[in-house]
Amino acid sequence: MTAPLAAILCADDFALTEGISRGIGELASANRLSATSAMVTTRHWAAHAAHLNALRANIAIGLHVNLTLGAPLGAMPNLCPHGTFPSLVSLLRQIALRQVRSSELTAEIGRQLDAFEHATGCAPDLLDGHQHVHALPTVREAFLNAVQARRWSTAPLIRDPSDSLRAIRTRGAAVAKSIALNTLSFDFGAGVRAVGYPTNAGFSGVSAFDETRPFSAELQQFLSHPGARHLVMCHPGYVDAELATLDPVVGRRAQEFDALMSYPDLPIKIWHPGRNAAGAIDWLATGIANG
Repeated sequence: MTAPLAAILCADDFALTEGISRGIGELASANRLSATSAMVTTRHWAAHAAHLNALRANIAIGLHVNLTLGAPLGAMPNLCPHGTFPSLVSLLRQIALRQVRSSELTAEIGRQLDAFEHATGCAPDLLDGHQHVHALPTVREAFLNAVQARRWSTAPLIRDPSDSLRAIRTRGAAVAKSIALNTLSFDFGAGVRAVGYPTNAGFSGVSAFDETRPFSAELQQFLSHPGARHLVMCHPGYVDAELATLDPVVGRRAQEFDALMSYPDLPIKIWHPGRNAAGAIDWLATGIANG
């Protein structure tokens, strides 16, 4: 059996607030991250995009598709009649009732891809979704439509937020929450690979965000029982006043930052990107499973 490759450690939510972007930047500079994905719908994106691009020397950078926080980049009269995204619960309800228009989602995801490429001057190395919206039923079809409309020379890695039930149970981290995510994203990875895009093979990082439990202990669980190309998500950053108005995960982000900065030998336990002559990451060449 082939040994698992080093885990891809990806920090979500770059550009959500100044403190989050600053924390992710410091971890990247210390070689304590593999990747980050950015939210281009926030008020900070224009100012933070240049810094994100500068991080490409150390980490992979990508788009964190957003459909549940703040406002869209363009009109979405069906999903956002009042100009703001619905909550995740509301989005799931609309999906279940078949009230979501795929064409409207495809257009917004396309705008977010445009915003990323315009500001950074490059294609995203990876793609994922805030609260994993990209892998939800109905949204996933719109997401793939938007992605397949691109003409990238190298395919980005698309996050598959599922893992085997055996790995989830053996790892023992937020098991019920992880299984629920598995159910919502069922067969997403297979669909992505079927149209020629690479995915991770193994996923962890789902957390109860319990501030009474050391994140270092949870990270040890996340890194255990890895898949062949394992991806671990995390949510580090400095806490600032704006964060509490946007997201329920506040104090835990500072705990994650501290743990990631001090976790023993973390730089040699995680994957670090190598880029080809065109500046892209050839994910298939790094051993990503593709079916």
